[in-house]
Amino acid sequence: ATLRGCPTTVPAPDLDALLAFLPCPTPDAWVAAARWETALLLVDHANCERKAATTALALMQRYTDDLALLDRLSRLAREELRHFEQVVALLRRRGIAYRRLSASRYASRLHAAVRRDEPGRRVDAMIVAAIIEARSCERFGRLAPHLDAELRDFYTSLLASEARHYRLYLELADKAAGKASIDDRVARFLALERELVETPDDVLRFHGGPPGA
Repeated sequence: ATLRGCPTTVPAPDLDALLAFLPCPTPDAWVAAARWETALLLVDHANCERKAATTALALMQRYTDDLALLDRLSRLAREELRHFEQVVALLRRRGIAYRRLSASRYASRLHAAVRRDEPGRRVDAMIVAAIIEARSCERFGRLAPHLDAELRDFYTSLLASEARHYRLYLELADKAAGKASIDDRVARFLALERELVETPDDVLRFHGGPPGA
Protein backbone atom coordinates (compact mmCIF):
# COMPACT_ATOMS: atom_id res chain seq x y z
CA ALA A 1 0.00 0.00 0.00
CA THR A 2 1.03 3.64 -0.35
CA LEU A 3 0.35 6.13 2.42
CA ARG A 4 0.24 9.76 1.28
CA GLY A 5 2.85 9.06 -1.36
CA CYS A 6 5.19 7.29 1.05
CA PRO A 7 5.84 3.58 0.26
CA THR A 8 5.29 1.28 3.22
CA THR A 9 4.69 -2.38 3.94
CA VAL A 10 1.23 -1.73 5.33
CA PRO A 11 -0.89 -4.91 5.43
CA ALA A 12 -4.18 -3.00 5.14
CA PRO A 13 -5.38 -2.53 1.54
CA ASP A 14 -7.97 0.10 2.53
CA LEU A 15 -5.62 2.31 4.54
CA ASP A 16 -5.42 5.03 1.90
CA ALA A 17 -9.20 5.25 1.73
CA LEU A 18 -9.47 5.46 5.52
CA LEU A 19 -7.00 8.33 5.72
CA ALA A 20 -8.25 10.23 2.69
CA PHE A 21 -10.50 12.27 4.92
CA LEU A 22 -7.54 13.96 6.63
CA PRO A 23 -7.21 17.57 5.42
CA CYS A 24 -3.50 17.35 4.54
CA PRO A 25 -0.48 15.08 4.76
CA THR A 26 2.08 15.56 7.48
CA PRO A 27 4.50 18.28 6.27
CA ASP A 28 7.88 17.08 5.06
CA ALA A 29 9.48 19.49 7.54
CA TRP A 30 7.94 17.55 10.44
CA VAL A 31 9.19 14.24 9.05
CA ALA A 32 12.66 15.69 8.49
CA ALA A 33 12.83 16.83 12.12
CA ALA A 34 11.23 13.72 13.60
CA ARG A 35 13.55 11.22 11.92
CA TRP A 36 16.51 12.71 13.82
CA GLU A 37 14.69 12.92 17.17
CA THR A 38 13.79 9.26 17.65
CA ALA A 39 14.35 9.23 21.41
CA LEU A 40 12.15 12.29 21.96
CA LEU A 41 9.41 10.94 19.69
CA LEU A 42 9.40 7.57 21.43
CA VAL A 43 8.90 9.22 24.81
CA ASP A 44 6.09 11.36 23.41
CA HIS A 45 4.61 8.32 21.66
CA ALA A 46 4.40 6.56 25.02
CA ASN A 47 2.66 9.59 26.46
CA CYS A 48 0.23 9.61 23.53
CA GLU A 49 -0.69 5.96 24.06
CA ARG A 50 -1.28 6.61 27.76
CA LYS A 51 -3.44 9.63 26.96
CA ALA A 52 -5.40 7.64 24.36
CA ALA A 53 -6.27 5.04 26.99
CA THR A 54 -7.23 7.82 29.41
CA THR A 55 -9.50 9.38 26.78
CA ALA A 56 -11.37 6.12 26.27
CA LEU A 57 -11.75 5.63 30.03
CA ALA A 58 -12.96 9.22 30.51
CA LEU A 59 -15.62 8.73 27.83
CA MET A 60 -16.69 5.52 29.56
CA GLN A 61 -17.00 7.42 32.83
CA ARG A 62 -19.07 10.17 31.20
CA TYR A 63 -21.45 8.00 29.15
CA THR A 64 -22.38 5.12 31.41
CA ASP A 65 -25.85 4.78 29.86
CA ASP A 66 -24.57 3.07 26.70
CA LEU A 67 -23.45 -0.51 27.32
CA ALA A 68 -22.33 -1.05 23.72
CA LEU A 69 -20.13 2.05 23.92
CA LEU A 70 -18.70 0.91 27.26
CA ASP A 71 -17.79 -2.49 25.86
CA ARG A 72 -16.10 -1.14 22.74
CA LEU A 73 -14.19 1.61 24.51
CA SER A 74 -13.06 -0.80 27.21
CA ARG A 75 -11.44 -2.97 24.57
CA LEU A 76 -9.92 0.08 22.90
CA ALA A 77 -8.46 1.30 26.20
CA ARG A 78 -6.85 -2.09 26.81
CA GLU A 79 -5.30 -2.02 23.36
CA GLU A 80 -3.93 1.49 23.92
CA LEU A 81 -2.40 0.41 27.22
CA ARG A 82 -0.82 -2.57 25.49
CA HIS A 83 0.73 -0.17 22.97
CA PHE A 84 1.97 1.96 25.87
CA GLU A 85 3.65 -1.10 27.37
CA GLN A 86 5.26 -1.92 24.01
CA VAL A 87 6.68 1.58 23.64
CA VAL A 88 8.00 1.56 27.21
CA ALA A 89 9.70 -1.77 26.47
CA LEU A 90 11.36 -0.13 23.45
CA LEU A 91 12.53 2.72 25.64
CA ARG A 92 14.08 0.29 28.12
CA ARG A 93 15.88 -1.65 25.41
CA ARG A 94 17.34 1.58 24.05
CA GLY A 95 18.29 3.05 27.42
CA ILE A 96 15.90 6.00 27.02
CA ALA A 97 14.33 7.37 30.19
CA TYR A 98 10.56 7.70 30.16
CA ARG A 99 9.46 11.12 31.37
CA ARG A 100 6.60 13.56 31.20
CA LEU A 101 6.85 16.05 28.34
CA SER A 102 5.05 19.32 27.84
CA ALA A 103 2.15 18.89 25.45
CA SER A 104 1.94 20.55 22.07
CA ARG A 105 -1.03 22.78 21.25
CA TYR A 106 -2.56 20.09 18.99
CA ALA A 107 -4.94 18.16 21.26
CA SER A 108 -5.76 21.08 23.55
CA ARG A 109 -6.82 23.27 20.61
CA LEU A 110 -8.99 20.51 19.17
CA HIS A 111 -10.63 19.78 22.53
CA ALA A 112 -11.20 23.50 23.15
CA ALA A 113 -13.52 23.55 20.13
CA VAL A 114 -15.75 20.77 21.53
CA ARG A 115 -19.26 21.96 22.37
CA ARG A 116 -20.25 21.95 26.04
CA ASP A 117 -23.90 20.91 25.76
CA GLU A 118 -25.11 17.40 24.99
CA PRO A 119 -25.44 15.70 22.60
CA GLY A 120 -23.03 18.06 20.82
CA ARG A 121 -20.32 17.43 23.39
CA ARG A 122 -20.48 13.70 22.83
CA VAL A 123 -20.47 14.03 19.05
CA ASP A 124 -17.53 16.43 19.02
CA ALA A 125 -15.48 14.42 21.52
CA MET A 126 -15.79 11.35 19.31
CA ILE A 127 -14.86 13.32 16.19
CA VAL A 128 -11.76 14.75 17.87
CA ALA A 129 -10.72 11.28 19.02
CA ALA A 130 -11.23 9.95 15.48
CA ILE A 131 -9.06 12.68 13.95
CA ILE A 132 -6.26 12.12 16.48
CA GLU A 133 -6.27 8.37 15.78
CA ALA A 134 -6.25 8.94 12.02
CA ARG A 135 -3.37 11.40 12.26
CA SER A 136 -1.45 8.93 14.42
CA CYS A 137 -1.95 6.30 11.76
CA GLU A 138 -0.79 8.64 9.00
CA ARG A 139 2.32 9.64 10.95
CA PHE A 140 3.28 6.05 11.69
CA GLY A 141 3.15 5.45 7.95
CA ARG A 142 5.11 8.58 7.09
CA LEU A 143 7.83 7.88 9.63
CA ALA A 144 8.23 4.14 9.28
CA PRO A 145 10.37 4.10 6.09
CA HIS A 146 12.88 6.50 7.69
CA LEU A 147 13.49 4.51 10.88
CA ASP A 148 15.65 1.56 11.84
CA ALA A 149 14.27 -1.93 11.21
CA GLU A 150 12.88 -2.47 14.71
CA LEU A 151 11.00 0.81 14.80
CA ARG A 152 9.90 0.49 11.18
CA ASP A 153 8.34 -2.90 11.86
CA PHE A 154 6.77 -1.71 15.12
CA TYR A 155 5.18 1.40 13.61
CA THR A 156 3.93 -0.55 10.64
CA SER A 157 2.35 -3.07 13.01
CA LEU A 158 0.33 -0.28 14.66
CA LEU A 159 -1.30 1.02 11.48
CA ALA A 160 -4.21 -1.39 11.39
CA SER A 161 -5.22 -0.77 15.01
CA GLU A 162 -5.02 3.02 14.67
CA ALA A 163 -7.18 2.85 11.55
CA ARG A 164 -9.66 0.65 13.42
CA HIS A 165 -9.80 3.13 16.32
CA TYR A 166 -10.43 5.97 13.86
CA ARG A 167 -13.35 4.09 12.33
CA LEU A 168 -14.79 3.25 15.74
CA TYR A 169 -14.77 6.83 16.98
CA LEU A 170 -16.38 8.13 13.78
CA GLU A 171 -19.05 5.45 14.09
CA LEU A 172 -19.70 6.47 17.71
CA ALA A 173 -19.94 10.14 16.66
CA ASP A 174 -22.46 9.28 13.98
CA LYS A 175 -24.50 7.22 16.44
CA ALA A 176 -24.47 10.02 19.03
CA ALA A 177 -25.78 12.49 16.43
CA GLY A 178 -28.88 10.39 15.81
CA LYS A 179 -30.56 11.47 12.57
CA ALA A 180 -28.43 14.60 12.23
CA SER A 181 -25.40 14.65 9.94
CA ILE A 182 -21.94 15.03 11.47
CA ASP A 183 -20.41 16.27 8.20
CA ASP A 184 -20.34 19.96 9.15
CA ARG A 185 -18.73 19.25 12.51
CA VAL A 186 -16.14 16.94 10.94
CA ALA A 187 -15.31 19.63 8.37
CA ARG A 188 -14.93 22.26 11.11
CA PHE A 189 -12.52 20.12 13.12
CA LEU A 190 -10.56 19.09 10.04
CA ALA A 191 -10.04 22.74 9.10
CA LEU A 192 -8.65 23.41 12.56
CA GLU A 193 -6.52 20.26 12.41
CA ARG A 194 -5.01 21.37 9.12
CA GLU A 195 -3.94 24.67 10.67
CA LEU A 196 -2.37 22.87 13.63
CA VAL A 197 -0.51 20.40 11.42
CA GLU A 198 0.78 22.82 8.79
CA THR A 199 1.86 25.82 10.89
CA PRO A 200 5.08 25.83 12.96
CA ASP A 201 4.94 24.62 16.55
CA ASP A 202 7.02 25.65 19.55
CA VAL A 203 8.06 22.06 20.23
CA LEU A 204 8.47 18.82 18.28
CA ARG A 205 5.84 16.35 19.37
CA PHE A 206 4.20 13.33 17.79
CA HIS A 207 1.12 15.41 17.01
CA GLY A 208 1.26 19.01 15.88
CA GLY A 209 3.08 21.11 13.37
CA PRO A 210 6.72 21.15 12.31
CA PRO A 211 9.03 22.73 14.89
CA GLY A 212 9.70 26.43 14.44
CA ALA A 213 13.10 27.93 13.91
